[in-house]
Amino acid sequence: MRHNSTRLQEPVTAPQTPRTLQKKSRRSTFARAVAPIIVGVAIGLAPAPHGLPLNAWRYFALFAAVMVGMITELIPPAALGLVGVIVAAAAGLVRTSSAQSTVWALSGFGNATVWLIFAAFIFSLGYAKTGFGKRIALLLIRTMGRRTLGLGYAIALGDLALAPFMPSNTARSGGTIFPILRNIPELYGSWPNDESSRKIGAYLMYTALAATCVTSSMFLTAIAPNVLAADLALRTVNVTLSWMDWFRGFAPIGFLLFALVPILLYKIYPPEIREAPEAPRWAADELRKMGPISAKEMILLVLVLLALALWTAGAKYVDATMSAMLVVVLMLVLRVITWNDILGYSEAWNVFIWFSTLVTLAGGLVDTKFVDWVARSFAPIVSHRGVTMAAVLLVAAFFLLHYLFASLTAHVSALFQVFLVVAVTIPGMSRLSWALLLSYPLGLMGILTPYGTGPSPIYYGCGYVKGKDFWLLGFLLGVIFFAVYLLIELPWLAFLRI
Repeated sequence: MRHNSTRLQEPVTAPQTPRTLQKKSRRSTFARAVAPIIVGVAIGLAPAPHGLPLNAWRYFALFAAVMVGMITELIPPAALGLVGVIVAAAAGLVRTSSAQSTVWALSGFGNATVWLIFAAFIFSLGYAKTGFGKRIALLLIRTMGRRTLGLGYAIALGDLALAPFMPSNTARSGGTIFPILRNIPELYGSWPNDESSRKIGAYLMYTALAATCVTSSMFLTAIAPNVLAADLALRTVNVTLSWMDWFRGFAPIGFLLFALVPILLYKIYPPEIREAPEAPRWAADELRKMGPISAKEMILLVLVLLALALWTAGAKYVDATMSAMLVVVLMLVLRVITWNDILGYSEAWNVFIWFSTLVTLAGGLVDTKFVDWVARSFAPIVSHRGVTMAAVLLVAAFFLLHYLFASLTAHVSALFQVFLVVAVTIPGMSRLSWALLLSYPLGLMGILTPYGTGPSPIYYGCGYVKGKDFWLLGFLLGVIFFAVYLLIELPWLAFLRI
């Protein structure tokens, strides 16, 4: 299948000799190796701020070095995360005894979200092995594949349809959308970890992630941290966040950002393939070649519907992670996949180790009281400001501190009550408005980093979006989300008078 693509003509330059290229490569490798060391040593040697224990300051130095190392990517992020955890445990920066340090170092591998992410990868394996993912991908291309932008909106709409009923964006986007989406780029000749990734795969993958970050903020029931924030608001300042209050308070921002994300990424992170007029006809031919749906595809479809039922109607009775692992076990028992398939799926194991270590490292910032110190230090800055400036500063700090967390739930647990207690002391806004203002960014802030929310490691680990691009796009969209949010939300809450 041939596609029209838009490319800029490359300027003609003199060819570089192998020796010149080798020198440049050595300089680049040296810079990537030195940057995290310089950052870590500079912070570690600086005096610890007043009120912060020395071990917490040195742990932050290690954490910062690991984060810079993940940006420069001298070694794979999973390996670097493992290095960070082992160094912190061996140095006793988080726990005092050797035994306690070992327990802390391994804690991330027992995290429920980590296993849910792993299960999402196994789901995608089932889609690939049975051909069911390819069938759905071809159906999407036949219906909306004439334009890449149309596929972007189709992916976003799929997430929006599930968001009110599925309180886990990892299950929703990682376990349901991603396994289908994973099959589409290759049909256009776009492959992971390859120059062809920018043809269409990178755009579609990042659009799916950005869309789920927006839908996660749109509904109280879209992610579990929203419900946790509502519970903490009730217990802390006696404010009830109802489903309808949540929805109408965020609706203008939510629908605007939802409509904006696919076209915005189409402009700032454009796919090379913009139009493929013959794609729907080609997809129809491929579907005819595939023939009727097979028995294994039908089994997988039943299992996927079972997972959706457990994630929605059964959420009160069965944890989302346990539901996903139950379906994985059934996939094995019913021979949709084999145990060797799972053992050989290096992508899944790589992300499992990477995110496990990140959860541990981010948790260490809370365990050492570094996060508490940051929150306490920030309180005097806003206590004597006007309500508008205080709101901007509080939300900005709450939003940007997510760079230190690998879990939205951990972020809420560590910071929400602290920020809410400070906020309600500032006159000019009701307690309900303050609670909503601090709750809404929970989904949006997941876009900031490759570890910011459950689906992030899945889209990062799939190999279509380069590490540097992931960080840069996260920062750009984070700024845009934050600016649009505050510009509309503050006057909207005043208009609603809630």
